[in-house]
Parts: sequence; structure tokens; C-alpha cells
Amino acid sequence: MSIEVVEVGKEQISLITSRQESHFLDFKAIEITPGNLTRTVSAFSNSSGGELYIGIDQTDVMGDTVFMWRGFANPEDANGHIQIFEKLFPLGQYYNYTFLKSTSAPGLVLHVEVRKSRQIAYASDRIAYLRRGAQNLPQKSEEELRRLRLDKGVVSFESETVAAPAKVLIEAIPLLEFLKTVVPTAKPKDWLLKQLMVVGGKPTVAGVLLFSGEPQAVIPKHCGVKIYRYKTTEAVGTRETLAFDPITIEGHLYAQIKSAVEKTIALVEDMKKLGTTGFERIEYPHEALHEILTNALLHRDYSVASDVHIRIFDNRIEVESPGKLPGHVTVRNILSEQLARNGAIVRMINKFPDAPNKDVGEGLNTAFTAMNKLKLKPPVIEERESSVVVHILHEPLASPEETVIAYLDTHPQIYNKVGREITGITSENTMKKVFYKLRDSGLIEAVLRPSGAAYAWRKVKK
Repeated sequence: MSIEVVEVGKEQISLITSRQESHFLDFKAIEITPGNLTRTVSAFSNSSGGELYIGIDQTDVMGDTVFMWRGFANPEDANGHIQIFEKLFPLGQYYNYTFLKSTSAPGLVLHVEVRKSRQIAYASDRIAYLRRGAQNLPQKSEEELRRLRLDKGVVSFESETVAAPAKVLIEAIPLLEFLKTVVPTAKPKDWLLKQLMVVGGKPTVAGVLLFSGEPQAVIPKHCGVKIYRYKTTEAVGTRETLAFDPITIEGHLYAQIKSAVEKTIALVEDMKKLGTTGFERIEYPHEALHEILTNALLHRDYSVASDVHIRIFDNRIEVESPGKLPGHVTVRNILSEQLARNGAIVRMINKFPDAPNKDVGEGLNTAFTAMNKLKLKPPVIEERESSVVVHILHEPLASPEETVIAYLDTHPQIYNKVGREITGITSENTMKKVFYKLRDSGLIEAVLRPSGAAYAWRKVKK
């Protein structure tokens, strides 16, 4: 199978070789053995994906690492690498190959784009690797492999049993209430056994989360929700900016989702923000908050000993869900790909009256659409080392420049602090650049102090 050859210019080569190896990027010389190369591919596949350039040398120049282009003399010289890739990782499934050539640099560089895979990817030495920074870390111990299987969604913690008697479910009020809606009518024990919510005489994690009266007593530190209100727009909330002690929400999953959504909405509706016409009530679409919070609780990794954290700032909401994105799902494809880490929980909670996940698989898409209807910027999804954070920004789709001009339509002048409050910009220097851009366009002018320094801005009179 022939591989596409793409010609690149001198500037593009410079862009590639000026980058540094990272969590998402690796350079290899053409002498690298195909077997060693599969370790990097395995590491990328088991993490968040990445790019691999084969044919770029690493050298040291006066203590600095420098990368130089030195590719294969012809495509056939890369056959050994390509053959072992295709044997271990079928071409086109999670990997793309391209040869890069240039008249300004020697040889062909093999560019491999590696995507996150659904299953665990093993290198040719039969070891699975994980990418951390610019390193490929072998995952050899049973605990490391178990963690990797959980992270990728190959296995789910929801099906494991807990050290508690089955009666914590059989006699639980949430289960008895739920069974009133089940057709045909069933006895609690029989129904739990049929649904695999009790296995070997013990309740499963899914069963406890869905039907126990107090899951947090059975699985402590794994299934709570914490809500924080920070009176600041800074990147990180502090004890000094915390409006009150964090709110803890417990209970079975159905009730927990409902309570978390209601409490978050109530706190948000009490907030005010300086707008173009004075202080305005902050408005987030309820459906966006509902879908993002529901998604965080249903799809979190319950094997991670941490709560779901909801942080409400003056200009945004952050929802942090324990665990990495499962399988092949990444922040780039999360709106188009589906892989339920907790399939039993998702399926069963959809059977509750007024289910929180009515449109299964459409939650985040609904949230993005709702934010757009209010002309707010879309949520930002960030994957961290052991969690996923959704940032719900209260920032208008309008540019900062448009927001400033709209403000000056009803106000005689604007200060840097006010500009940051109405645009969502947190940096004073960044806000200055917005003012300078408008000044250079002839739209605003500085209001000067006696010393000649600008302290405010106003519209230019025409």
C-alpha cells in the first residue's frame, strides 16, 4: 500500500523542528529500531494520541536540544517501520502515515499521526506503554494495567462488588420506589439478581449508586458532589475568595443529579455581573448546566477516590469529573464519539421517571447548542491527568472590541477593570491591547491624567 508523499517548504520544516518533544509529540532518527518505535505508538495510543516524526535527529548545541531534518533516502528504507506498524496497528484505524519531503532538507520524514485507541495497545515487546510528558512509561504491574483498563473503559468499576450485604439494596427505599414503576412487577431480590445488581450475594457498585439509600456510606470518598462559590474571576479560587463553606450533596444517583442541578442554578441566579448597561443578572442556560452536570455524574470513573467538583466563579463555572476520557474518546471528538464507561448506570437511570439522560448520547451537544442560543461562548473541555474539566464560560460570542464599544454607547468612559469585567478578560495587559487596537482604529481615545498617563478611554467624537 503506497503512502502519500507531501512536499513541505523551508518555513514548514522550521516550524516542525523548532517544536519540543512533549506529551503529544516525539521525534526519532531513522536508525531507531521498529520495535523500539512501537513503544511510542503504544504510549500515544494508550494516552491522548500524538504525532511522531521519524527522520529527525536530536543533537545538543551548547546545552540546548536542537532537532535536525535527516530523512530516509527513499520510501523503501522505511519498510521495516511501516510493516511492524501495520502488523501491530492496522493502517487507517487509529493511525495515519505520510511521507514529508522538501528541496531544502535531505530525505523523507515519516510523519505518523497516532489517535487514542479504544483498546489497550501493546508494543512489540508485549508491554503496554503510557505517555507522560515526553516519556513512554511501561505499565507492567497488575495495578498499572488495571488502572489503564479502567481509564480506557475496557473494564468498568461499576460491575465490581462491594463489601456489603445485599440487603443494603433489597431493603433500600429508593429501590422500592423505583420498582413501583417497573413492568411487570418484580420482587426486589429477584429483580436485582436478574439485572446483575447483586452478584455472588454482594451488591455491585452500579447497584449501590443507583438504589442504595446512602451510597456514600457504602463507597466512601467515591461518589459525592462538592459545590464551591468563589467571588473572583481569577484562574484559581482561594480560601479568601470562598463565599461560604463548600456544599456537599449526597444520596443515590438520581436524587444527587437533581439536587446538584437545582443548587447550582440557584447559586448562579443570585449572581450579578457588570454589563454594558450596569449590573445584570448572570444567565446560563438551564439545559446546559443540567446536561453537563448529568454527564459528569453518569460518566465519571467511580474507581477514583474523589468527588465531582462544581466551582462557581464570577465569570464561569467549572465542573470537574474524576477519571480520564474513556477508550478512544478525546476532547477533540467528544461531541461525535460515544463510549459509555458506566453502561449499566446509563441504561438503568434512563428507566427512572423523568430520566436525567432523556436524550442518551446528546448531552454535551445539547449544552453547546444552548450556550450558542444565548450567544455565549461554547464550553471548553480539558482533560487533566486524572480528571476531565468542563469550563462553562460566561463570555459573549461578540469580540472584546465590540463589547467595549457597546459599553461606551451608554457610558462616557471605560476603565481597564470595567473592561475586564464585561469582556471576561482576566489579564490587565490583554485588556490594554484591546483598548490600543480600538485606539489605532480611530474609535476611542485616552482620557489623560495631569501627568499625561491614560487612566480611562472614551469614544472619539465625530
